[in-house]
This record gives sequence, structure tokens and C-alpha cells, in this order.
Amino acid sequence: MPSITRRALVGAIPAWGLMRGQSGKSATRIPARPSAAAPSVTPPGLHPLGLRPERDALLYVPESSAKDAQAALIVSLHGAGRGAERGIDILRSLSDEHGFLLLAPASTGGTWDVIQGGFGPDVPFISRALARVFEMRKVDPSRIGMAGFSDGASYSLTVGLMNGDMLKAVFGFSPGFLVPGERVGKPPIFISHGTRDQVLPIDACSRRIVPQLRGQGYKVTFREFDGPHTLPPDVAAEAMRWFMET
Repeated sequence: MPSITRRALVGAIPAWGLMRGQSGKSATRIPARPSAAAPSVTPPGLHPLGLRPERDALLYVPESSAKDAQAALIVSLHGAGRGAERGIDILRSLSDEHGFLLLAPASTGGTWDVIQGGFGPDVPFISRALARVFEMRKVDPSRIGMAGFSDGASYSLTVGLMNGDMLKAVFGFSPGFLVPGERVGKPPIFISHGTRDQVLPIDACSRRIVPQLRGQGYKVTFREFDGPHTLPPDVAAEAMRWFMET
């Protein structure tokens, strides 16, 4: 399959035919599910999952999660050129505040696979990471979300909507595109984007993505803010309150 650059995919909803039929359902589905046999407590702190020697996944367990026998969980996907640590950092303080677990897998390459040519190892790795978390801690199956920033936002929206039967909510913080595929369920969506974003310009990206999704019957909360390619703390805080209260 030829490589597909981020530039080619920016705002790519009208051009979904580029990818149609090039990825099978098994490449995009996450079969992992919470286990009733999992322990109800895992020690607080940051836990490498040890699934591979490099570009591993991290689980952050806040002390505040001890109040819930079954914890909420956010899967947090980093942007291009970053790793699992960044997926933790952008939501860690809100994990402490609200008590949700934070799982941050790393992409296999420098960014998520579909941007480099099609679905490959990254969705299976996310599923492996989730399966490991479900062995470590009881997770509330009705309170699982997927979030991401930049390329991670594009991947979160794409993969999240293909696995909407297991997700309470899907977040895209400054996304660039969506890739087509067989979608399952209709989870609510939260999207944010800066009006001065010069990396993934809002007009070519979220202002095209949001109307498309709404036209397809998704309930989308959209927050534009006056700023560049970033996730402002107040927007992140609103998103996580929305998740925990929905």
C-alpha cells in the first residue's frame, strides 16, 4: 500500500475513497473487554506494561481511583513524534482530579500507522494494552473513552468510531482527518480546535469534520478556542468533566 501523508489526509472526509476497502475489519477492531475477575485495586502510580522493549504502553493509576470499585478509563493517544509519556502528561492532572485510569500506548513508528500507509500494528497493540489493564484493575465497561491530540486525535476519532460499541465517548483534540471504515455504535464525540492552528488548520480540519459527523447522526460537542495547535487546560478540563458527568 502506498504511503499516505498527513497533508494528503488533512480534512479528508470528502476523499474517503482513497482508503476505502484497503483495511479489513479485523485490523481496526479492539476485542479486549473488561474482566470481572480483575483485582479491584492496583497500586497508584505510573506502570509500564512491559508489552515490548521500546515504545511500550503506560498505565497511570491516580490515588483518587481507589474510591471506585470499578474505575473509569481513558485511552490517551499522543501526537506525531511523541511517545506514551506525552499521552499521560496531557491528562494526568485531570486523572488525579476525577479518578479515572489513564492508558497511554505508543505508536509503533513515529506516528500512528494509518498515516504512514494503512492500518497495521497499532490497533492490535492498543487492544493488547487494554487487555493487560483489564487484568490489572476492574474497569467499568460503561465508562471507557478514547482521546488523542493532533495525529492522535485523528487516530482516536477514526479508531474510536470503529469501536463505538465499547466506548462511552471519543475525543479529538485538534484532529486533522478521519479514515473510513465500518463503524459500530454511536458514541458521543468531543472535538476541540484552535482558530490559529497553523499545523492542522481549523478550516480544513475540524470545521469540515464536525458537520460531516453531525450529518451522520453523531452527537458532537465542538469547542473552538482562540489559540494555536495545542490543548488548553480549560478545554481539557471541560472535556473530562463532560466525560465523567455524561
